[in-house]
Amino acid sequence: MLEWSSLYGRHDMRITDDIPPAAGSDLTEMPQRRQGVALALGGGAARGWAHIGVLRALEEAGVEISMIAGTSIGALVGGCYLAGKLDELEEFARSLTKRRIFGLLDLNLGGGGLFGGMKLNARMQQHLSGVTFDDLPKAFVCVASEIRTGHEIWLSSGSLITAMRASYALPGVFEPIACNGRVLVDGALVNPVPVSVCRAHEQQLVVAVNLHYDLFGRAAVIKHTADAPMPNENDNRASNTLVVDRGTSEREARLGIMGVMVEAFNIIQDRISRARLAGDPPDMSILPKLGHIGLSEFHRADEAIGIGYEATRAQLGDIERMQKVMV
Repeated sequence: MLEWSSLYGRHDMRITDDIPPAAGSDLTEMPQRRQGVALALGGGAARGWAHIGVLRALEEAGVEISMIAGTSIGALVGGCYLAGKLDELEEFARSLTKRRIFGLLDLNLGGGGLFGGMKLNARMQQHLSGVTFDDLPKAFVCVASEIRTGHEIWLSSGSLITAMRASYALPGVFEPIACNGRVLVDGALVNPVPVSVCRAHEQQLVVAVNLHYDLFGRAAVIKHTADAPMPNENDNRASNTLVVDRGTSEREARLGIMGVMVEAFNIIQDRISRARLAGDPPDMSILPKLGHIGLSEFHRADEAIGIGYEATRAQLGDIERMQKVMV
């Protein structure tokens, strides 16, 4: 096992796969270049259905995928793809309605999250029961976060379902996943777009799918007053109602518990993505324009998949040219 620890001790990256040297290898020989493209599929909750469209477009174009690293819903889609279950996942995603989504959520006020996630787990068990990383045709890594230490955890062996559940266990929403002595939550807390995972696996062509590119203005610094607002007699809302101002062209969105947690997580992902991708950029990024789709709007799968598909098709020429340069 390789274990890298940063000087600050909060960003450990763990790889469970040891890569032995080839028999009779010579240190003077040039390393063999890997074929295909490594995908770093980022987190983004409901926007993550766009990953399905990305994979469909790459598959149609005959682009070989050498490995996949996934965070959060990127881990779910990437794992299902490599396990040969993308059709089933797409059918499930497109069938979701607001009412059906509510029916899949098992309220669990006494646990570590609002929802236990067992209904979703039961759906995955129908198609992926007993599947392990060893059963996959290509290398696959799920990124998760250890809740007690803040370590970045790379899951690349064992149960595929457990790894995917850990990677998308949004804190406060889904219960953390106990995994081999560690308590794991959503990987987007530490690595929203896992380019670094592909680099550590010596992939020369890394394509990132960043689902937060279309969110403008998130990095601004605003000077503001803390004065209490004057009451408005014409405003019939309760004084403690929280409202998000989304502009004059859209209706106001009231924040509940779920809304506060999801919006906070959205900010965290965006800030961390900017910092990590600036320090370790991919060779190419696919940037679907998904800012108009809310993180909890899983019922908009048709739209998200189509956007991911078209965004990828628009860059197929660049991907092919990049592959030719690296040969």
